[in-house]
Amino acid sequence: MYNCSLFLQVCSHNMRGSIVQWRRHWTWLELRNLGSKLGCLINLLHDLRLWAQSWSPYSGNSPSGCQHRHRLWLCECNKGQKAAAQFKQMFKADMSSLEEICGGLPLQPLPENRGRTKGVPHAPVRTPNLTAQEEKLALQNALRYFPPEVHKELALEFAEELKLYGHIYMYRFCPEIEMSLAVTTRHFPLYPTEYRAYPIEEYPCKIKSAAAIMHMIMNNLDPSVAQFPQELVTYGGNGQVFSNWAQFWLVMYYLSEMTEEQTLVMYSGHPLGLFPSPWYAPRLIITNGMVISNYSSRDEYEKMFAMGVTMYGQMTAGSYCYIGPQGIVHGTVLTVLNAGRRYLGMEDLAGRVFVTSGLGGMSGAQAKAAVIAGCVGIIAEVDEAALLKRYRQGWLMEITDSLDHCIARLRDARENKISLSLGYHGNVVDLWERLVYELDTTGEQLVDLGSDQTSCHNPFSGGYYPVQLSFEEANQLMSTNPGRFRTLVQESLRRQVAAINRLSDKGMFFWDYGNAFLLEAQRAGADVEKRGANKIEFRYPSYVQHIMGDIFSLGFGPFRWVCTSGDPQDLATTDLIATSVLEDAIHQGVSASVKQQYQDNIRWIREAGKHSLVVGSQARILYSDQKGRVAIAVAINRAIAEKRIKAPVVLSRDHHDVSGTDSPYRETSNIYDGSAFCADMAVQNFVGDAVRGATWVSLHNGGGVGWGEVINGGFGLVLDGSAEAEKQAKIMLSWDVSNGVARRCWSGNSNAYETICQAMEETGKLKVTLPHKVVDESILEQALHR
Repeated sequence: MYNCSLFLQVCSHNMRGSIVQWRRHWTWLELRNLGSKLGCLINLLHDLRLWAQSWSPYSGNSPSGCQHRHRLWLCECNKGQKAAAQFKQMFKADMSSLEEICGGLPLQPLPENRGRTKGVPHAPVRTPNLTAQEEKLALQNALRYFPPEVHKELALEFAEELKLYGHIYMYRFCPEIEMSLAVTTRHFPLYPTEYRAYPIEEYPCKIKSAAAIMHMIMNNLDPSVAQFPQELVTYGGNGQVFSNWAQFWLVMYYLSEMTEEQTLVMYSGHPLGLFPSPWYAPRLIITNGMVISNYSSRDEYEKMFAMGVTMYGQMTAGSYCYIGPQGIVHGTVLTVLNAGRRYLGMEDLAGRVFVTSGLGGMSGAQAKAAVIAGCVGIIAEVDEAALLKRYRQGWLMEITDSLDHCIARLRDARENKISLSLGYHGNVVDLWERLVYELDTTGEQLVDLGSDQTSCHNPFSGGYYPVQLSFEEANQLMSTNPGRFRTLVQESLRRQVAAINRLSDKGMFFWDYGNAFLLEAQRAGADVEKRGANKIEFRYPSYVQHIMGDIFSLGFGPFRWVCTSGDPQDLATTDLIATSVLEDAIHQGVSASVKQQYQDNIRWIREAGKHSLVVGSQARILYSDQKGRVAIAVAINRAIAEKRIKAPVVLSRDHHDVSGTDSPYRETSNIYDGSAFCADMAVQNFVGDAVRGATWVSLHNGGGVGWGEVINGGFGLVLDGSAEAEKQAKIMLSWDVSNGVARRCWSGNSNAYETICQAMEETGKLKVTLPHKVVDESILEQALHR
């Protein structure tokens, strides 16, 4: 066993002189070759990481010998923390500093081509099926970011990337930050990653809003947050921040140069440039995937992404507003709680079992949400790296690769009413079929609630893994024989649905989580049809239709903020502010339905700290309506002005909200006037936020349910304590909610009708067209069949 403390102290002592001389007389670019001096330290940390992973944490209760080795590991690393801190400071000289990242593309000399970093998850290989002419165009498009003198060298490696991975990510230009050294145990990071959301004052910018945007971008790419950091994928399997690393360098450069009279324009990851604009205009305008409708198919997307001309930004990946899995934990908690109320008729979910799948990006929230809701959560995941990541972050209580152990723990937790999050390393179809087997052989229905959060919006490119293959076999077949892979995926979906149907017939309640699971199952020929229904309804409801739709119609949705100081104390202050605001609103008097939502959110904030929900930036999310959002924003802005909060706060929300998304199989699945496939609401919201003071806005094709299935948008609003920020927050946040409530009202939703009428009473300048209900529907038949 290594003595971590002693070894680091010796190495730092032996290298101190050379490092000081290096930093004093040499530039970072000129001395890349001196990185070999740190080789011994890199190898040490790599060996320590492999050693730490050599024991299996599966089944929740590690053998005593493994526990002993783990304690020794923690002990030695604790001894070495002081030396490690010295090493960290020293090692920064070999990394891209923020100043260097903001200096534009590094060209003289070119960075070393290190290719893909080993030891971190990578995106599945894409299969765009480009023609020879399209391949040439893809290469040409990539090279246009660089001057001609480097084209010959870069062309060879870019062509190789296109051949091997189906896309040109430009790995050479991934900032020289050793992402693989972000070694973590379940308890603390041995070597905290340098690629993260730094405190706002550390960014070399001319204006605070540009620094705030940098803070958000860096968080989206933090390896502890991002699903595939080297491919610039934040979550969802293909939710890109940028299309390639050249775009990252250019964006950071533009933001460092930006003034209050410029706007950065982004075309699907590509920074078109800084354009003159008035001070009150957005500083950043983003569009992702805006493809002409007749060409917005999956196959066309794969080609266009490979050619570098469009990008799938998911929702908050491409808008730089992702806050880690916390963003969906809260929504999942509310979903599970309200599912218990609706389907089981109970507030207390102790001893109730919730089975689902997915522990990657967004889906990683399910384990934590199950525990907060008080139930037994069993979550299947085929990717061991994703499973271990959530376990080490403390989001999973136990993990196992044994179905026998899984069923035994389920029974024990169910019987003793223990809150549990158990990760099953295996395919969810095997889990569902085992639950059917238990039902058939024992007569015992072991599951009460069920859902699925695989990335079924992207089922044939790594979003869904067929049960017939191992994880490794699936990744290989995906690229070598995509047709066969597609066949197996659809066969697996049919098996999964058959098992779910069997359990549902015996009393389990299942819902679609808006990930296109039922849509893809239908396309695969699975038995999910609902007789006599319209084309957006299936045998099982979406969670919007039965659970969250009424919440949206009341104006409630996922409102969030990020403390750019990076100080947990600032986040604690905002938590107290939000709690106080909601309690005051209840005291002033609200309807019973609104009161329940406020109380759920007060409970959420109060319990947030003890559940270690922060991953990445110091962020918080809660569901609030228009009145609550505005009041919280104003109170936070005033706290910044009074110096109770040290730095600006970024307000945002998930695009999955009241007004932000038109998605007929998710956010607008409870719109029944025929307009569910229309996208006026999301587009109007994007424009309306821009003209009412948002710091940045975004509009995306795709997100959640998949490419061509959704139009959605989001915003970022920087609160800096000024009177102008308060004014912008009031008017922009009011529009950002009331737009969607008004649309839902016009579609015939009674909750939305009451909510918008109340808003008009409170806001004199708000005038909304209200629908007149056809009271006697028989006149319709008479008029049509006379």
